[in-house]
Amino acid sequence: MRTLFIGIDSGTQSTKALVMDAKDGKVLGSGAAGYDLIPDLGPGAKEQHPHAWIEATASAIRQALRQAKAVAAEVVGIGVSGQQHGFVPLDKAGDVIRPAKLWCDTSTAAECEEITEKLGGPKKTNKALGNAVLPGFTASKILWLKNHEPKNFAKLATVLLPHDYLNFWLTGERVMEYGDASGTALLNVRTRRWSKAALEAIDDELADKLPQLISSDKPAGKLQGKTAQALGLNAGVLVSAGGGDNMMGAIGTGNTRPGIITASFGTSGTIYACSDEPVIDPDGEIAAFCDSTNRWLPLLCTMNVTVATEMMRADFGYTHEQFENKAAKVGPGSGGLLLLPYLEGERTPNVPDGTGAMIGINTKTFSASHYCRAAMEGVTLGMNYGLRRLATLGVKAKQIRATGGGAKSKLWRQIMADVFNAEVVTLKVGEGAAYGAALQALWCWRLQRGDKVRIEDITDEFVTLNNAETSTPKADAVAAYRELQELQDDLSHSLRGVFAKHRKFLNR
Repeated sequence: MRTLFIGIDSGTQSTKALVMDAKDGKVLGSGAAGYDLIPDLGPGAKEQHPHAWIEATASAIRQALRQAKAVAAEVVGIGVSGQQHGFVPLDKAGDVIRPAKLWCDTSTAAECEEITEKLGGPKKTNKALGNAVLPGFTASKILWLKNHEPKNFAKLATVLLPHDYLNFWLTGERVMEYGDASGTALLNVRTRRWSKAALEAIDDELADKLPQLISSDKPAGKLQGKTAQALGLNAGVLVSAGGGDNMMGAIGTGNTRPGIITASFGTSGTIYACSDEPVIDPDGEIAAFCDSTNRWLPLLCTMNVTVATEMMRADFGYTHEQFENKAAKVGPGSGGLLLLPYLEGERTPNVPDGTGAMIGINTKTFSASHYCRAAMEGVTLGMNYGLRRLATLGVKAKQIRATGGGAKSKLWRQIMADVFNAEVVTLKVGEGAAYGAALQALWCWRLQRGDKVRIEDITDEFVTLNNAETSTPKADAVAAYRELQELQDDLSHSLRGVFAKHRKFLNR
C-alpha cells in the first residue's frame, strides 16, 4: 500500500491541493478551486469569506484524491500553506465574526502609525519586533477591528491566520507556528515570543486571544471526524504545523539551507532566502521572518506582479500565449515605456497610498506590444528593488529559483535573469507552496515515528530542477535594465507626495 501526503496551498485567488507519494516525492494527483474577493469595498480594503477557503480546499482535495486513485487508508499526513498576514477573527464558539482582511489590504495605514507611535517610533519598533509594522501585516488589522467595529472586537476570542483557520477546520485545534506568526508584527522574531509591548499597543487583553505557538516540526493536530468524513478520509491523519505560503514555498523549492534564493511570481511577488540567524533590516524594508523549518527567512514582498500582467492581458483580450508573443516583439526596456506597478499600493518599498503610473508614452510606445512588455518589466524591476536591498544585508543571489505563474513564461524568465543579473531556474514541481506543505507533513510524520531526519535531507532528495528552462543573463539587457531601475526608483520617490494627495481625491 502506498504512503501518501496531501499538500494544500490556499491563496488569494484559489486553493490548490496535491497528493504526493512518500516513496519518491512524485505528485500523483492535483486539484484546484477558485474564489473572488468581496466586491465593492472601500479604497484599499481587500477581504474574503473564510468559508470560501474551506469549500475550495475540500473540492481541491477531493479532485486530487480522485486523480491519484487514492484510498483513505493510504493518506497519513496533510500539510497546509496559506496566504500570509490575513486576520481571521473567531468568537468563543469558534465561528468567524466577520470576513478576513487580507495581506493586500492597505486600509489600515493609520493603525500602523498608531502602533508604531505607541512602540516609540520606527527604531524602537524594529528593536521590539525585528520588523516594521506595515499595512499588510496582521497587527494593524486587529487594531482596525477595535477602532472601526468595536462590537465585533468585543466578540473576539481567537486571532488566527488563514492557514491556521484551515488547520482549525481540519483538527479543531487553535495553534500557530513561528513562520506564519512572524508575519503578524506581534512576534519578536529574534526570540520567537510574542512581543508584550506590541500586544499592549493594540489591547491589554490581546495576549489571551492569541493561539498557542508551536515549532514548525510539530503537528498542529489530527484530522477530526466530521472533516474526515467530508473529505472521504480516515480520522486521525496527522496534520503538520503548516505555514505561510512563502515559508512553504521555500521548502517546496529546496530553499532549506543558506545560499539559495526563491522568487515567487504570483499575484504578489516575493523573494526570500534561508538563514541560520535572523536578518534584521534597520530600515524595515526587508521582512525578518522566521521560516517553517525553525530557522529564518529574510523576505521582500511586492504587492503587484501578475495583478499587473493579468489586468493588461484581460483588457487586451489575449491568451497567455498571445500576451507573451506580443511582448516578445519589443526589446529590453520597452522603448523607454516604464511602469511603476503600485496598483494595489506597495509594501516594498512601503507606499500604501500608491497607484499605478507609467511614463514614456509616445507615438512609438503606444502599442499593445510595448504595454505588455512594460508590465512584465515593471513588476520585475519592482521586485529587484528589494533584491538589491537584500544584497546590502549580506544575502546575495547567484541563482534564483523561480516559481508561480510568471515563471511559466520563457520570455519572463529571461527578463528575470537580465533584471536580477543572475541565473534563473525552475522546478519540476511548479506548485512550490503546495509541494512544500506536503514535504513538511512528511518531515513531521517521520519525526513523530522517531526518524532523525532533517528537512534539507528530504528536499535534497525530492526537489529537482527543470534544467531545460534555465535562463542566464545577457550583458546588453543587464545594462539596459540597470539604467531603467534607476529611473523607476527615481519615479517612485518623486511621486510619493502626489500619491498621498491622490488618495484623498479617490476617497471623496
